[in-house]
Amino acid sequence: CEYCEEIIMRVELVSVGTELLLGDIVNTNTAYLSKELAALGFGVFRQTTVGDNRERLLKTLESAFLENDTVIITGGLGPTDDDITKECAAEYFGREFYFHEYSWVKILERLTRSGRNIITENNKKQAMIPEGAIVLENYCGTAPGIIIEENNKRIILLPGPPREMRDMFEKSVKPYLEKFSSKQFISKYVRFYGIGESLLETKIKDIMDNQTNPTLALYAKTGEVLLRITVSGNDRAECEDLIRKQLDEIEKRVGEYIYLVGDEDISSTQTEMNTVVANLLIENKFTISIAESLTGGKISSMLVEKSGISEALLEGVVCYSNKSKIDTLGVREETLEKFGAVSEEVAKEMVLGVAKRLGADFAVATTGIAGPNSDGSGKPVGLVYIGIYAQGDISVKECLFTGDRELIRYRTSVEALEEVRRNILKKL
Repeated sequence: CEYCEEIIMRVELVSVGTELLLGDIVNTNTAYLSKELAALGFGVFRQTTVGDNRERLLKTLESAFLENDTVIITGGLGPTDDDITKECAAEYFGREFYFHEYSWVKILERLTRSGRNIITENNKKQAMIPEGAIVLENYCGTAPGIIIEENNKRIILLPGPPREMRDMFEKSVKPYLEKFSSKQFISKYVRFYGIGESLLETKIKDIMDNQTNPTLALYAKTGEVLLRITVSGNDRAECEDLIRKQLDEIEKRVGEYIYLVGDEDISSTQTEMNTVVANLLIENKFTISIAESLTGGKISSMLVEKSGISEALLEGVVCYSNKSKIDTLGVREETLEKFGAVSEEVAKEMVLGVAKRLGADFAVATTGIAGPNSDGSGKPVGLVYIGIYAQGDISVKECLFTGDRELIRYRTSVEALEEVRRNILKKL
């Protein structure tokens, strides 16, 4: 494809650490590096994880350079005997070590600042550098990074802790790599809600099949779909223009389902719906109140993740019991007896009651059966009613979700936020 033809550097990412293989640590470094390298126009065709074993790491390097010209390794730069990354890289290129005075001074400064009164001999290991290597200063930790180049091949060694790795990549590795790139690559992520991955693909399949620049890729997430649009161009302006033209065509077909276009990381497993709704409330100076039975405070918790939401969120009431619904929200006892707590009628009275308490512009209420067992009413697990109050207008949405208890509560919360979003847009 055109994208592959434009790749000017082939990279393999290698993560070193037995703790990664055992699952003791979640590897977030590869997701970050893959995205950053793609933005530079470099192709990451394989990611490898290897334990703290010299023979296996050397074999990994041999295999990696059969297909790639660059290997980026994270981890294994510490002072202990099982930190063997630097030694293997030097052995692969046949380099001896020398003591790097500047790195040692920086290591001593950091250890002293952290309160280390006793400096052990093995700390000097981190100041040993392969001959001819480029040294990358570590502004967040002790282990310096290293770049070894030879015959159009290069190994880039980065520390394993994500904070150290990201800082070093941004300050040192990215500027180093940019000199190899003649084109700029950028990606935009389009988030859809209310349409499944298969239906979305059907509606835009001809666009996906016939495009080489931009390229499109779909990702299914919990309750929503993510579309990544990646373009290459001579500069950012050209890239943005190509993306805008592509977005215009997509919006014509499925624009009603788009709730956010941005640069967010696809590795995130959480929805961005809470941020979108919070921004709409704050920017338009609207207030909201929330009454939660089924969701038990989850909607309120999601909204308060946004700084500044105190300007909009008046209150969140967890009214799990019927008594709370009656005493706090004014739900009529006869409504509960006649229709049950999980009903359209109760959801309507709940949302009206919470809206009136403090005079909110918007309000949302949830009631339903999260399971794993039914409530004895004969109604199915996953049945949910979401009440919406929008500046005097009241509506109730009925949903039937599948999954375990936590998934039903999560999907209800996101669905409730989506209903708030749609109703705010109607009032603008």
